[in-house]
Amino acid sequence: MTNDLARWQFATTSIYHFFFVPVTIGLALLVAILETAWYRTDNPDYKRMTRFFGTLLLINVAVGVVTGLVQEFEFGMNWSTYSRYVGGVFGAPLAMEGILAFFLESTFLGLWLFGWDRLSKRVHLACIWAVAVGSMLSALFILVANSWMQHPVGYRIDKAGNAVLTNVWALLVNPTFVWGYAHVILASLITGCLVMLAVSAWYLRKQRHVESFHRTARVALIVLIPTIVIQLSVGNQLGVIEAHYQPMKIAAAEAQWNSCKPCSFSAFQTGGFSQHNESTNKVIPIPHLLSVLATGTWSGPVTGLNQLQAQYQAKYGPGNYIPNVAIQYWSIRVMAYLGTLVLLLGLWGGWLLLRNTMRNSRVFLWLSVWAVLTPFLMNTAGWLLTESGRQPWIVQGLQKTVNANSPAVSATDIWISLSAFVLAYIVLAAADLFLMLRYSRHGLAQADAEAAGSSEAAGGAIPALTY
Repeated sequence: MTNDLARWQFATTSIYHFFFVPVTIGLALLVAILETAWYRTDNPDYKRMTRFFGTLLLINVAVGVVTGLVQEFEFGMNWSTYSRYVGGVFGAPLAMEGILAFFLESTFLGLWLFGWDRLSKRVHLACIWAVAVGSMLSALFILVANSWMQHPVGYRIDKAGNAVLTNVWALLVNPTFVWGYAHVILASLITGCLVMLAVSAWYLRKQRHVESFHRTARVALIVLIPTIVIQLSVGNQLGVIEAHYQPMKIAAAEAQWNSCKPCSFSAFQTGGFSQHNESTNKVIPIPHLLSVLATGTWSGPVTGLNQLQAQYQAKYGPGNYIPNVAIQYWSIRVMAYLGTLVLLLGLWGGWLLLRNTMRNSRVFLWLSVWAVLTPFLMNTAGWLLTESGRQPWIVQGLQKTVNANSPAVSATDIWISLSAFVLAYIVLAAADLFLMLRYSRHGLAQADAEAAGSSEAAGGAIPALTY
């Protein structure tokens, strides 16, 4: 009971926090691109849009930082056994994330915010690129730690029975990290593009500030199209890596109970999600596709859940080593199917750009506004696929989740903190959504007024920036 509640609490805070992380990384890069365009062309419209979308970035960062700090404390509160066991390895990248990435990002974000008309254009541009680099470094160190949990490398077990770090380089070249990090950065850029496209499309449908938001919609689409194409390839390679190091995760993602060669991918399935109902029930099987996704070959073999369960019991002892198959199965399909729809939307937008008819295509603009929901669904599905698929392990092959929680923390304690977090996060979510929507709809005029005020105050006090 206590362990399950601790898992629910960490899952709740992690999913909520991960709503903001991709937006921060993606928008920081796109804002840097907009300011680079202003620096190179001296077109004041790019400066207006840099300030506008920079404000949305700042709102997102303000809430995201608060929710991220909670997770660091949860390791000590609810997972003390885990922290003692792997602190010698897991703590190193977390410390580097705080000391290097977080301070780099926050320092230069402050310089960028208050540096309008005080720093030179070149230095101010360097600040926003430093923010973008800092946000990506933050993700890098977090993914290094998480990837070690998926595939432990560069460590040894000391005399006290705890894991200690022996090779930092091994963490950085861990295949699950290399491909997982690329996957997260691309997903973040897709998220940022769809946020920028949605806001731009809303203005274009309303026929307000048409030229300005046509520019930002064009930037979003130009970045989105190649990024989603590359992401599909990276996602496929990540599947091959996980099939090698975590075959149980991939078998569960396909609800593949018995080994196969070659293997078909089920496009849709209604049964076969438990050991009591192992019928595959593949409504729309796609021949050979699972072999391609899991092995990178046309007819590669995939070991089934039953066979892997027998192998794990022989290696690790009695127990159930099969994760929640339904979560795995639908998570990968949410990512794949929504990703395909985003690609089609991007290609449609690219075609409209070539024809110079996007601003008049009301159907495309309406769909673009609502498409902003898709990256959040895809990112959450990816998180569930990665973390739920590792169960019952908290560190693959080394420590089970059931043995990792804090023995001194009671179920009542977790109920109280979980309820407090949920209530606080509901309030934060409402505040963030209100601020993002309000500024998205009315912020450009405000940004223009503040830019004028900033210019007038260039030699005096800090500009009257409300963002």
